[in-house]
Amino acid sequence: MATPIKKKAPERKTPEKKSPVKKRTPPKKRKTSNGTPLQVKFVIAIIILVLLSPFYYGYVLKSFSSGWRWIKDFGSNPHYHTYTDFNIPIPNQYSIHGIDVSSYQGKIDWQKVKNMDEDDVHISFAYIKATEGILQVDPYFQRNWREAAKMGIVCGAYHYFRPKLNSKLQAYFFLQTVNIEKGDLPMVVDIERLDGLPPAKMREELQVFLSEIEARTGSKPVIYSGLKFYQDNLQGYFDSYNLWIAHYYHPELDVSKSTNWKFWQHSDKAKVNGINHVVDFNVFNGDGVAFKKMLIQ
Repeated sequence: MATPIKKKAPERKTPEKKSPVKKRTPPKKRKTSNGTPLQVKFVIAIIILVLLSPFYYGYVLKSFSSGWRWIKDFGSNPHYHTYTDFNIPIPNQYSIHGIDVSSYQGKIDWQKVKNMDEDDVHISFAYIKATEGILQVDPYFQRNWREAAKMGIVCGAYHYFRPKLNSKLQAYFFLQTVNIEKGDLPMVVDIERLDGLPPAKMREELQVFLSEIEARTGSKPVIYSGLKFYQDNLQGYFDSYNLWIAHYYHPELDVSKSTNWKFWQHSDKAKVNGINHVVDFNVFNGDGVAFKKMLIQ
């Protein structure tokens, strides 16, 4: 018998070993040499720059000052509170502020006047005494007129009117002393006394003066007076003229809404940098556009 052929058993394949799947690790943040992320470093740098900035401290100080003022003035008129640097209460519903000066203030450092600012209150204009009567020129007029304008302060000149003296001569004297130019404020006549004349005679002389100034300059002058003198002697007679009224230490000018006032002298005790004596402080009744329209064209 033939020997049966033995079949080889199939070879058992060993299973292939799978290489382990590597987990993806998130990309590492770039680090600086000391291990701090660049983004953090950048934020820190910005914070340091802000803290070192003078604007930051100016903002903080201004906020603190405003907060303290609110506490200090609690219960009082919100539009009339004391400004520490100027040492007077200021009606803050007006945006344009100015002063008026004469030889009484002495030699003025107009650069310091221009640079003074507290909570956006600063000197935008100045009325400067030029003449009085028919002989007196203010000894500081020419210097003030020149130096204030150099600093960019809008200037105007005023004449102290003496009713007993010849009105035309006073007008000529004023015009000879002051050389007004485009961009100046209108000329002002300061009338505060009767000088022994009846009110009607004073008004007659004042009208001669006003008409002469207007005829020679082409611009109506402004009338300045104290509130009481205006009410007793001028009210109702010069309504076509712009008025500048003195009325001190009140939150509002006590006149009717129909009164044609453009300037209000609300204090005579202001403290201003560059001026060694107290000075009159004024506001303009209007915005920047109205102010520009007032100027000599």
